[in-house]
Order: sequence, then C-alpha cells, then structure tokens
Amino acid sequence: MAKARSFRVGKVTGYLRGRVWYLCYFEHGKRRRPRAGADRDAARQLAAQVNAQLETGAPSALGFEPIGIPALRRDWLDHHEQVRRSSVQSINRYRTATEHLLRFLSDHPLRHAGMFSASHAADFVRHLRAARVSPNGHPNTPTRPLLDKGVRYVLECCRALFNHAARRRHLPPYAGNPFAAVEIDRIPVESARPITLLTADQEREFLGACDDWQFPVFLTLILTGLRPGELCHLLLPDDLDLAAGLVRVRNKPRLGWQVKTRNQRDMPLVPALADVLRVHLAGRTSGPVFLRRTWTADGPRFDASSPAALEAELSRRLASRDATRGESDRDVRRRLARRLWRDAGAVDEGRVRVEFIRAAGAAGLAGQTAPKVLRHQFATALQEGRVDPLVRNILMGHAAAGVRSAGHGLGMTAVYTHTRPETVREQLLAALADRAAAAAAREWVSRHNQLLV
Repeated sequence: MAKARSFRVGKVTGYLRGRVWYLCYFEHGKRRRPRAGADRDAARQLAAQVNAQLETGAPSALGFEPIGIPALRRDWLDHHEQVRRSSVQSINRYRTATEHLLRFLSDHPLRHAGMFSASHAADFVRHLRAARVSPNGHPNTPTRPLLDKGVRYVLECCRALFNHAARRRHLPPYAGNPFAAVEIDRIPVESARPITLLTADQEREFLGACDDWQFPVFLTLILTGLRPGELCHLLLPDDLDLAAGLVRVRNKPRLGWQVKTRNQRDMPLVPALADVLRVHLAGRTSGPVFLRRTWTADGPRFDASSPAALEAELSRRLASRDATRGESDRDVRRRLARRLWRDAGAVDEGRVRVEFIRAAGAAGLAGQTAPKVLRHQFATALQEGRVDPLVRNILMGHAAAGVRSAGHGLGMTAVYTHTRPETVREQLLAALADRAAAAAAREWVSRHNQLLV
C-alpha cells in the first residue's frame, strides 16, 4: 500500500497527500516540494523531466524561490544599483514609482510575489486612478490625481519588477507577468501636461523681461537646447570654447553628474550667443559658466580652477565623510558632489526653474512654468529649419532612433553615418538664423557695449 502512494524517478520522489501528488527533490542544497497534480502518470512524467534537468545541471521546471514583494523590490533596486549601474536619478524614480505598489499591498497583503495575479494588477490600476500625488514631491504642495503618463510609468516599473522576479525564478513555474494582462502600452494618454510653444513675439517679450542674470541663462537654453542640468554643470575652460564657438556637453562621473542619456556632444554656438557669453563671463576663465545670482567674488575656500581640482576636493570630502560616518554609497557621493557644485558657485536646476517662472510671469506668460519648453522650442526650430534627422539627434543628445533594436531604417543608417562637425554647425546656424532670440541677443550685446563706452 505504501508503494502505491509513492514512486521514485532518479533523484525525484513522488508522494500522494490526500488526492494530490507532490514531488520532492533537492536543488542547490534546498529541498523542493512542488505540487504535481492529481494524475499519477502526469506526476511521473513531470518527475522524469525534473530528474533529467537535475542530472544535466539545468534549472528544474518546478524550481522557484518564493519572495515577498517588498524584498523583491529591494533586490530589483539593488540590481540596478550594483549590476546595471543605472543612474541615481533613475533608481530614485523606480523607487518612487514602486512605492505606489507597496501602499496598495498594505490593503491587499500577500505572502509572496507569486500570489500577485492579473486581477490584483487590475485592482492596482484602479488604485492608481484614485491616488493623489504632490507634483514636485514637496509635502506642502497641493496634491492632484496621477496623470495618464504617470500611471503608465508606474505600471511599466511594476512590470519590469516582475520581469526581474521571473528571471530570478521567484515566480511559480509557467506563471506569466501579472502586469502583462493590463496591456500597459495600449492605455491612452488623455490627461497630460500640455506643451505650449512660444510664438516669435512671445519669445522676444520673454527675453525682454529677463534681467541681466536671467538673459544669458535662458538665451543659452533657447539657442542650444541644453537640458537645465547640462547648463548648470558647464565648467570653464573645458566645456565652453568661445574661440571655437562650441559648448561641450560632457559626462562628469567623478563630480557626481552625468548627461541624462550618457550621450556626450559638441554644440556649435550661434555667433550672437557667443557674444552674449563673452559679456556674461567678463574675462572669467575658470569655474562654472553660470554662477548663482548671490555668488560673491570671494569664491569658495578651495581650488575650483579646473575639473581636476574639483575632483580632488570631492575626494577629500568623501574621505572625510567615510572616516566620520562610514558611508560610501552613490547617494552619499551624489549629495556631497551637489554640495561641492554649490560651494563652487554653480546655479542649481531648481533655481533655474524659479527664475524661469519669474521671467515668464513678468512677460505675461503665466502658464509657462517649466524651462523644458525652451528645449521643445529648440527641437521645433530644427525641424522647421529642415535640419537632417541625424543631425537633430546629435544636437538634442538623443540616441538615434532604433539603434539598439532595429537592424534597418534610420537606426542602421545612424550606425553607418558619421556627421562632420562642419555639417552640424552649418545646419544649426541656418535653422536659427532668423530666430527672435538671435535678434534679441544682438540687441542685448549692443546695449551692454554702449554702457561700457
């Protein structure tokens, strides 16, 4: 009778519990006891399959390690931190997005990730639709519902989280990603923050409303399309060459900052912008290109004359911090680097946004609250100027469309195309020649030169 209730196939034992067959075997030193079903013959076939996989060293078909979703999230974020080396900003966005999932689970407790089903994912979407968030993360900011793009981003992060669980074999065998049933890519984006471009007259009025500190900052954003973070991390003399008419956007990993896409580029300068920057710098040859409004000539109490000197100062601060608190993770390095940039006089991205809102308000453009619209202005000017799409990719600092995934079309063309700097400069100057900002820049330089005389 005992034999009828059990069987053995190599390293796998089958046994009957009630009316259900279970298998028992050891994999990587751990005992596995998966459920095989009510049919004895089907259980023997599955046992033979698992035994063959164990003999060859392949992962068994039924082998998985249950894990709670909070622990899975920590493992996923650590994977991005230690293995993939994703940017600190990206990891922070992933952490914030998946916080919504943890809040949902506080009302729907589950023992492990494998218990999270497609119906849970659908309920989670409803939870997101009802959630209210602070747009800039500040506790005193009025809350609003998540926009469609925000809902999609949270769901995409959760889908990536469960894809990671499947790769690490934390989900039951043959279990699919519960977020696949949501069809995230088909969720329409109906509520989104609109992008309203400035007309030529509004662009002229905006620059006319800028004071002498704001004007070079926002003219540079308009005529180069730089991201605010890129503008705030330009250093003299390495990143700005007025003689050559170039802005060099470079990664600075040793100073705690990198270009969003990691794509470095050389930006030609419109002559009018180069003239404005000469007046703005007033002969200064070191330090950040754009200093804080309240920065004094006394400067910092350390050598900030070159990127190498700043790197040495950051290393000294890191060593001091490690000696006192024993911290050395990338978050600490980033915080210390941010403090170093501030001590060197560099303007902060948040301050650029505040100054943009003030200038826009003074120009009667109360609806404009994000300097990112100036990057949209730049990209649109390139398109209207019929700039080659590959040149546009270079100037915007984007990866060429399809380079990573497609083996044909524009992506493959980009692989074989090597655009000369002269071509980039020619097309950029032609596209921006008639911009209202260029005319405003010439007027600003002329007025300052008259004051000097």
